[in-house]
Amino acid sequence: MPVCLGSDLLLESGALRGRRVGVVANPASIDGAFRHVVDRVAAAPGVTLAAVFGPQHGFRADLQDNMIESPHAQDARRRVPVYSLYSETREPTAEMLVGLDALVIDLQDVGARIYTFIYTMANCLRAAARHGVPVIVCDRPNPIGGASVEGPVLEDGYQSFVGLFPIPMRHGMTIGELARLFNDHFGIGADLRVQAMEGWRREMYWDETGLPWVIPSPNMPTLDTAIVYPGAVLYEGTMLSEGRGTTRPFEFLGAPWIEAEPLAESMNRQGLEGVRFRPVTFEPTFHKHARQACGGCQVHVTDRRGFRPVLAAVALLKAFYDADPERFAWRQPPYEYEHELMPIDILAGSGSLRSQIEGGVAWDDIGAGWEPGVKQFMEVRQNYVIY
Repeated sequence: MPVCLGSDLLLESGALRGRRVGVVANPASIDGAFRHVVDRVAAAPGVTLAAVFGPQHGFRADLQDNMIESPHAQDARRRVPVYSLYSETREPTAEMLVGLDALVIDLQDVGARIYTFIYTMANCLRAAARHGVPVIVCDRPNPIGGASVEGPVLEDGYQSFVGLFPIPMRHGMTIGELARLFNDHFGIGADLRVQAMEGWRREMYWDETGLPWVIPSPNMPTLDTAIVYPGAVLYEGTMLSEGRGTTRPFEFLGAPWIEAEPLAESMNRQGLEGVRFRPVTFEPTFHKHARQACGGCQVHVTDRRGFRPVLAAVALLKAFYDADPERFAWRQPPYEYEHELMPIDILAGSGSLRSQIEGGVAWDDIGAGWEPGVKQFMEVRQNYVIY
């Protein structure tokens, strides 16, 4: 039996009857029969669809790159306003919420601290708490499972739109569980209801749920992408290509000055569990190094339950740096509305990773340094997990 989504159970319950509802969604906000949540809310008996809100990349996810704001619009078919929460505001305004009896959030997270949809949710909770609007978060599977937790925890002073709260890079929670954590533990205080799923277990990956995969954002085309993403996203903080502009974003990693074969051979000697590094040469069609041949690796996950995406990405990042420290470069700000801190620092959650890479610290020692923070987080997390 496929997992029964929170949106299915919410709509079956009739809890929205008699309410004017705003919905936060994008193209991945579908059910197992490919029906979109906005259409289902609009068609629900006694329910008025009053507004639609879209996260980064837009309600229709038609904006390819990150850091491109999407405009507000009017949905001609449904005759409701479509408000962008990645525009001049990333939080719903009083005017956007006026007249709403409930705000329903149905967004597909991918299990990584830096994925902005979870902070769009947090901002919606903040605005709803301020303006007295109840929020219902429809829970969805974490596509890379909810059993493994890994990576550095965000430190104070490094908050940004790719990291608002002190959680690890791979957090191992569903978006509904995160809503409870953000709202209660981090003190947002909205009138929150999480509509749980039925049939989901923590060890499940997306392809074990029986649900169709729809890309949640333009550079998250497959489950394979999501599995490597919690680590490979760190490459956005460098001048290495993270594979944007190819058919394998976040799996292809490289730069024009890298020789692919020696790099892959050295990585495969490292003994990292559950992964092989295949030498590749790729040419991004856009973004970093567009129309230039880049040497590097494709990250092939051979055992996804043993694979540690953040550790593997850091080990490879160190190899890129060591290959030619003079040509390696960190990306400079601005990045995701942050104009002072280095992009790699807000992605990693502190300045430690950058200094460790530059200082020659071994990748396994870097990974060992994350463990106390992960342990503390796990103690907090156990109070908010649902499944």
